[in-house]
Formats: sequence, structure tokens, C-alpha cells
Amino acid sequence: MSRIQDTFARLEKAGGETALVTFVTAGDPGVAHTVPAMHAMVTGGADILELGIPFSDPEAEGPAIQLANERALANGMTLNKVLAMVEEFRTKDSVTPVILMGYLNSVLAMPNFAERAKTAGVDGLIMVNLPPEESVELTADLAARNMDLIFLVSPTTTPDRAEYILSRCSGFVYYVSLKGITGSGNIQADEVAERVAALKAVSPLPVCVGFGIKDARTAAAVGAHADGIVVGSALVKLMGEYAEDVEQCCVKLQAAVKDLKQAVVD
Repeated sequence: MSRIQDTFARLEKAGGETALVTFVTAGDPGVAHTVPAMHAMVTGGADILELGIPFSDPEAEGPAIQLANERALANGMTLNKVLAMVEEFRTKDSVTPVILMGYLNSVLAMPNFAERAKTAGVDGLIMVNLPPEESVELTADLAARNMDLIFLVSPTTTPDRAEYILSRCSGFVYYVSLKGITGSGNIQADEVAERVAALKAVSPLPVCVGFGIKDARTAAAVGAHADGIVVGSALVKLMGEYAEDVEQCCVKLQAAVKDLKQAVVD
């Protein structure tokens, strides 16, 4: 099993505890923030880390993460540097799963991406603009190295389409709870519960819900119905407030993650 699968198995043994998946953009608000922030989130209670690959046209992202991408690119971030950050993180943490999330363009531009990502300590990949029909080669490359390729399902995905996406997915499925961009709108917990149940009826994969989870209240409401929740924009905004102070940024980030994790445990 991959580290991602191990994590969900551990949480299941702990009584079906909801996983907290946290997202930040690599290199934002400064290059020096990222690895300390990753450790701070784990200390705060994050079960899985998503690390955004900075990209010039992140079409699925809301204003907060778009700005984070712009700042990270201005800071000179590249995919090589993202992998180096994961490798540095792994010198102190060999357990917490790390997923890279981004756009296919970056990965296609790197020769031997799967091998290099595995060597760095990456556990999985979310490619927002990769159709599952075109994922066969990448899926095989990742699977050969015990890495997961995670796909997104949205509120507008038809049941037949969702079943096909789930058949191509591994690790977990990412359910986008809103019709829109990251950080937008208000989540309807009853609608999420219905859709999560439908997805779990056709696949044994854990279902993690993201887009629009902003605080402990929304985390608790959604976490009651999902195997995991994904929080990104709220944490990215918080980090942006401490661009000049890495230590204080990590203190605030750890506290915020602790509140989110407590909300899904209670």
C-alpha cells in the first residue's frame, strides 16, 4: 500500500476518523516558508499534505490561490524546486503522505517525472486538467512506483461519468463540493452527503471533499459525511499575511490546522 492508503487504513482503525488534507502552494509567500509550513501543518494535525505546483494559468483556482501562484512564480519556483522541497521535508518526516497538485503542463515538461517524484518522496498526484481517458501512461508510470493518481469529481459529473473516473483513480477521489473555483461559495452539507454516498456505492475508494471549506464550522459539517476534507484557500490566505515572518506564519498555521482537525474529530 502507498502512504496515502496506509493513512486511511490507520484512520479507519481509529474509529473512522475523518482525514484532514491541507493545501499550500510551494514557494508562497516565500520559498523559505514551504518546508517549515509543511511540518507545522503535520504538528497541527494534518493527515495528508497537498503541495501546489506553481503554474501561470491555474484555471480551477480562486483569487487566493491564483495570487499564491503568482507570488511563487515571482519567487523563482519551478517543479525541480518543488521536488527539492519534498525531499527536504522527507529528511524529518517519512510518514505523512505528500501529494502534488497542479496542471499537466508542468509534469509533461519534466523528463522522468514519475521516477524523480518517487525519489523525492512524493506519494500521489492530482492533475486538475488531465482527462482520465488520457491518463493511461501516467497512471502506469506512477503505479509502477506505488504512487497514486487522484481524480476530481464535481456536482455536475453524471453518475456514469463518475463511475468511469473512479475506475481510473487510486488513493482517494476528490469531490469538488461547489460549482466554481477554489474558496468560493457556501457548501450545502446535505447535498455533499448525498453525493458522497453515491460515490461510495460504486467504489471502495475514500472520498475527500474540498473547495469551500473555510473554517471549523464548515469542516465539521462536511467531515461528518466524508472520509476526508481538503482545506486550501483559507490556509493560503493566512500564510499570505505573514510573508515577512516565517516563524510566526508557522505558529498561526499550526493553530489553524489544529482547530480544523479538532472540528472533524469531535
